[in-house]
Amino acid sequence: MPTVLGLEGSANKVGAGVVRDGAVLSNCRATYVTPPGQGFAPGPTGRHHRAVLLGLVQAALREAGIEPRDLDGVAFTKGPGMGSPLAVVAAVARTLAQLWGRPLLAVNHCVGHIEMGRLLGAAPDPLVLYVSGGNTQVIAYSRRRYRILGETLDVAVGNCIDRLARLLQIPNAPSPGYNVEQLAKRGRQLIPLPYVVKGLDVSFSGLLSHLQAVTPKLLESGEATPEDLCFSLQETAFAMLAEVTERALALTRARHLLLVGGVACNHRLQEMLQTMCRARGAELCPIDDRYCIDNGAMIAQAGWEMLRVGQVTELSQSGITQRYRTDEVEVTWRD
Repeated sequence: MPTVLGLEGSANKVGAGVVRDGAVLSNCRATYVTPPGQGFAPGPTGRHHRAVLLGLVQAALREAGIEPRDLDGVAFTKGPGMGSPLAVVAAVARTLAQLWGRPLLAVNHCVGHIEMGRLLGAAPDPLVLYVSGGNTQVIAYSRRRYRILGETLDVAVGNCIDRLARLLQIPNAPSPGYNVEQLAKRGRQLIPLPYVVKGLDVSFSGLLSHLQAVTPKLLESGEATPEDLCFSLQETAFAMLAEVTERALALTRARHLLLVGGVACNHRLQEMLQTMCRARGAELCPIDDRYCIDNGAMIAQAGWEMLRVGQVTELSQSGITQRYRTDEVEVTWRD
């Protein structure tokens, strides 16, 4: 029964989790939170992760009821992500792997989300919509690769939502996306916003720059409320995602849609995709919010898949990369 420790820290969340043969034994996480109106910079985020990661590892092992000797591998996020946080996590993973004499497993962050989704979503070969603060991709598996059928041409949908939160001085705890979602529920006016879909690709930069230009005037004049702006952003951006995802379902004839990434927690997005899937005779497979948000268990699960087919990482190849596309990974563990 292979048991893998997974370490994640590509952005402002850092986590350690343990997985054994498809069972999540632990999943501990901490978040670097900045004041309202501010984002998170690589340096301070990396220092936060450095301060808490060893404690999270201890907590994960304790919660799982195991000792280091019970582990069969140490997995970590190689990329994509922010340089300083990634470097901290990679350094800890390399140190622990050598200290404990265990194989090292370098995991693509996006593939980690997909493998955790496949484990929990009961869909062995789904179409995947991956939506987060750093990535927006429509993905299907084919010939040992997770193929990107469509993606954002500029900023990710989660980053677009976070930027509106900053503009409106919305708190970052527990997360800006969650707080925008709550405000959007009270929105009553749909403000026309740029809607850009190109085939299976989307673009959010025009939507974002338009919001940045008109928001101060709309709020000052009373023509719109913060709730209206949050509502309008969600409705427009999520409609774009639903359109390209429906097109991809028609192309692939997939019967299941797996929704992963931090923005996958948004209930309005789930509702829109559920409506679309029902109309197409497909099934939406959202996963538990604990595993949508960046977490160590998803890295452990992807590492477990790699370990069982002998796809381990040599120390000399364990460097990080901030740009690491989903389709660069050879998926040796799938037929």
